[in-house]
Amino acid sequence: MKDTAKHQGLRNQLVQIVEQKGITDKAVLDALKKVPRHLFFDSGLADYAYQDKAFPIAAGQTISQPYTVAFQTELLQVKKGDKVLEIGTGSGYQTAILCAMGASVYSIERQNELFKQTTLLLPKLGIRPKLLTFGDGYKGMPNYAPFDGIIVTAGAPIIPKPLMAQLKIGGRLVIPVGETIQIMTLVIRKSEKEFEKHELGEFRFVPLLEDKN
Repeated sequence: MKDTAKHQGLRNQLVQIVEQKGITDKAVLDALKKVPRHLFFDSGLADYAYQDKAFPIAAGQTISQPYTVAFQTELLQVKKGDKVLEIGTGSGYQTAILCAMGASVYSIERQNELFKQTTLLLPKLGIRPKLLTFGDGYKGMPNYAPFDGIIVTAGAPIIPKPLMAQLKIGGRLVIPVGETIQIMTLVIRKSEKEFEKHELGEFRFVPLLEDKN
């Protein structure tokens, strides 16, 4: 599949929709304009790529709604060169948005099928995160911590303590918390032991799976 002028036009329309819903961060909007979302879809669903909706992908997972991607990314306040940990690589679309914003992205995926697909897809699209790995997102990546930002793209019943521990002081963790409906939660690390928490509305995500072994 190619990225055509028609696709670019559809992306521009999508960005207008996302802006109308309240996203103002220019770097986020520019990344949405730049990243060809249709290339992260099965070819049969590619025509739906520029609707502001979530869609199914392999392994019973979803590619998040563009507004949700933009909302979470805006909360992270990503600056060029920031070290960002992504929990749930999924289709790789959120990874691509972060890379387009100049972040140094470390991403972890629990579903082996998706991990294999994304590891092949991203380099083909010229998208180069620092590290893609297969593993348990609840544990994060302690060997590469601390991170400027951590983004979780699946619903977690609680905020995993290892992720809070892997934030830099001043760092931001964006995570949907809850069982069936999630509350988008922003955690800012104020000091070694002090964290500030903000709850920012309801969303629906697939569950974050924990490795029980």
